[in-house]
Amino acid sequence: MIISASRRTDIPAFYSEWFMARVREGFFYRVNPFNSRQITGFSLKAEDVDAICFWTKYPRPLLKYLDELDERGLNYYFQYTLNPYDGVFEPGVPPLQERIGVMLELASRIGPARVVWRYDPIILSSYSPVSWHIEQADMIAGQLANATCRLMFSFYDFYGKGEGRLSRALAGSVITLADIAAPEQQAALEHIVYGFKTIADRYKLEIFSCSEEVDLSAGGIRHGACIDGDLVRGLFGLNVPSVRDKNQRAACRCVPSVDMGSYNSCRFRCRYCYANYNEGLIESNCRKHSPDSPSLLSRYDGRIEVRTRNSNIK
Repeated sequence: MIISASRRTDIPAFYSEWFMARVREGFFYRVNPFNSRQITGFSLKAEDVDAICFWTKYPRPLLKYLDELDERGLNYYFQYTLNPYDGVFEPGVPPLQERIGVMLELASRIGPARVVWRYDPIILSSYSPVSWHIEQADMIAGQLANATCRLMFSFYDFYGKGEGRLSRALAGSVITLADIAAPEQQAALEHIVYGFKTIADRYKLEIFSCSEEVDLSAGGIRHGACIDGDLVRGLFGLNVPSVRDKNQRAACRCVPSVDMGSYNSCRFRCRYCYANYNEGLIESNCRKHSPDSPSLLSRYDGRIEVRTRNSNIK
């Protein structure tokens, strides 16, 4: 069983105390985001967990607990998002140089193979044209020498709730967006693919796209996975399944995992984020959080079965 912590919110940045309380107690409750009455318990004991994938933009609050995670025999790695957007698209995150420093510290403690650099998403706009992305990615990569072995990237998707939220946030500004997947942006797409591949080669990084339908193999970039069965097998010597997680979108190549998080609960409030799609719910949801609750938000009484490695997990 692989634990995702979390696609839906930044647990290391905002909920590290809760996470460690769940580890110490040995389980957590997952609430179905589409049916709050459907609650499932999952074990967090080392014998039941193959690995934990932390998704974060700022894991500083979790660093003090890494020794305890190691002592408990838990395997873990990080998907660490480092974007250069600052307040334009990411108004709540700490300054870029501070986040780079934390990534360097993290890699020095657990090794660069367990810290994946995410440049995600690539937003093509009048503020952030192709040349800017290439310059920024090159600058960041130069500072991350020996702190990571892998670069994951994706393009901003013009679909659903995230697109509408970003468009609303930019309303009235001079910034205009462009869809890099549109046919008229083919030259821009090829330029950025070549630029990122060149950067990866220069700094000896593996490079993968994330949940992209477009085939970039001509540019030397393979489709990748964030909950990556091959990576988990290589890092920890485990026999995890290679099947695709059917609960993710079609282009996603992640293997199955159990997510610990909840939507509309991340205080970073990145303007493009698909997981924070209702601004009005963020504050009210955060008030529902209690560090000693089995679930990230609210409390649930009654007897709930805790599933283990040998359970039929869905």
